[in-house]
Amino acid sequence: MTTTASSHHLSPAFPGRAPWGTANKLRAWQEGALGRYLEQQPRDFLAVATPGAGKTTFALTLASWLLHHHVVQQVTVVAPTEHLKKQWAEAAARIGIKLDPDYSAGPVSKEYDGVAITYAGVGVRPMLHRNRCEQRKTLVILDEIHHAGDSKSWGEACLEAFEPATRRLALTGTPFRSDTNPIPFVAYEEGNDGIRRSAADYTYGYGNALGDGVVRPVIFLSYSGNMRWRTKAGDEIAAKLGEPMTKDAISQAWRTALDPRGDWMPNVLRAADQRLTEVRKGIPDAGGLVIATDQDSARAYAKIIREITGTKATVVLSDDTGASKRIDEFSESDDRWMVAVRMVSEGVDVPRLAVGVYATTISTPLFFAQAVGRFVRSRRRGETASVFLPTIPGLLGFAAEMEVERDHVLDKPKKNGEEDPYAESEKEMAEAEKQQDEDTGEQDMLPFEALESDAVFDRVLYDGAEFGMQAHPGSEEEQDYLGIPGLLEPDQVQMLLQKRQARQIAHSRKKPDAEADLLELPAERRPVVSHKELLELRKRLNTMVGAYVHQSGKPHGVIHTELRRVCGGPPSAEATAGQIRERIAKVGEWATRMR
Repeated sequence: MTTTASSHHLSPAFPGRAPWGTANKLRAWQEGALGRYLEQQPRDFLAVATPGAGKTTFALTLASWLLHHHVVQQVTVVAPTEHLKKQWAEAAARIGIKLDPDYSAGPVSKEYDGVAITYAGVGVRPMLHRNRCEQRKTLVILDEIHHAGDSKSWGEACLEAFEPATRRLALTGTPFRSDTNPIPFVAYEEGNDGIRRSAADYTYGYGNALGDGVVRPVIFLSYSGNMRWRTKAGDEIAAKLGEPMTKDAISQAWRTALDPRGDWMPNVLRAADQRLTEVRKGIPDAGGLVIATDQDSARAYAKIIREITGTKATVVLSDDTGASKRIDEFSESDDRWMVAVRMVSEGVDVPRLAVGVYATTISTPLFFAQAVGRFVRSRRRGETASVFLPTIPGLLGFAAEMEVERDHVLDKPKKNGEEDPYAESEKEMAEAEKQQDEDTGEQDMLPFEALESDAVFDRVLYDGAEFGMQAHPGSEEEQDYLGIPGLLEPDQVQMLLQKRQARQIAHSRKKPDAEADLLELPAERRPVVSHKELLELRKRLNTMVGAYVHQSGKPHGVIHTELRRVCGGPPSAEATAGQIRERIAKVGEWATRMR
């Protein structure tokens, strides 16, 4: 049985008319996943595919085959949100599968082949859906299956509702959750380290999709700047984004940057709009999306965008009854900007989105991957995506690891008595996945008041490498990076970034040091680290100097002074991470020579 036969009866409009830009035949990974399924005919199948790869097309093609060959008689799609279940119903209708997105109870009308529901809906009435599965052979498609672990009750409800299902297809496009709630119908295998991890039946990661031209390469543009805020005790604190700080200070500086009353957000939005103008030269309908933390910020950002562009931004708030309609209207238009609170972070299809601003303080790898996934859907080869970020260590770490594939881990590994860095608290994960935007009172509880902020272009991250020197907003140096063409092959992006940085360095060397009002070092020599990481670097340097003391017979102070003379920079207590790393490398070099 070949995969070609699997879609012979599909409407000619599918997948040619699919909004996600699928070609008029299945992509290689979709053929591969379908082939594996048809060969194995499993009851449960987990497909992990990067956002933008076309999970919907794969799932509906498979559903169509199973219906056509009478393996199942009906389909149930379970989606995370109301908007997504309607989106599934619309996509299914294009291939002749009719799903009722408004189903609530009772028998399903005979005109439908099944229903599209939410995880929350299953949680409310699991027995209703169990009875439907028992009455007719059912395929259950669990979209973004990690949501079934959002709460213990949701997972239990899914188990109860769909245990009798004939076939279950689980889909996810992002790193699995960080908590240890088992996900229903997902197999876990124990590794050599004794830790159980989820086992996918088919995986198609971002790296593979990028190589195949299925998704866009993402250029991350990071902005630093000086922040000033006041604590509840009345103390005023000033810090620069990207400098080593405690976790609390990073959080407060980050929130200060995102305050619409400061200068950081207007400058970053202005830069993002300039980038959008450049991208639209090659992609005329390219759109931009600002992901905001709350309603008030979203409205304030929309006002700033109107002042910058002279045109109105679409504002999407998830508790607004017209939210889905507004997303659809924006998707079909060629308007420049949409501002949304959380709900657009996962699964919502607006393929023309090419420029994003990450203006939320949610810091889980799951949410970050979902958010970036909104910009990677490729409609034609050569399109690039651009995402603007604050210079926050965690975010830059996620950006650098775009191609890392992760599984859901049931048993949390501990390193030196500490949790895995991806093991965020359940509270933070719950916050990241909230769909409602009600006032939680969180803002009132924060121990600071944002006073002022400014923005400095900091660096570009692409394919795990960092480029650029710091530059003021509006400067020629910043424009060099904002003006990168929107249509480029991945290797061309890398080459162009290297050339821009070389030009910047050459220009910097021609100026007297006294004229430099910003730190004029290339990004790779200015690593962004946390306060904890900096302490660990200093400790490592001191350990290596101590070892060299025994080897050379010289006192500690003499070695530290010599390192400063050779490498430059202030005493270790005031040195940057880059300077300390240089000294670590140098003392290692000395030690090797003496052997």
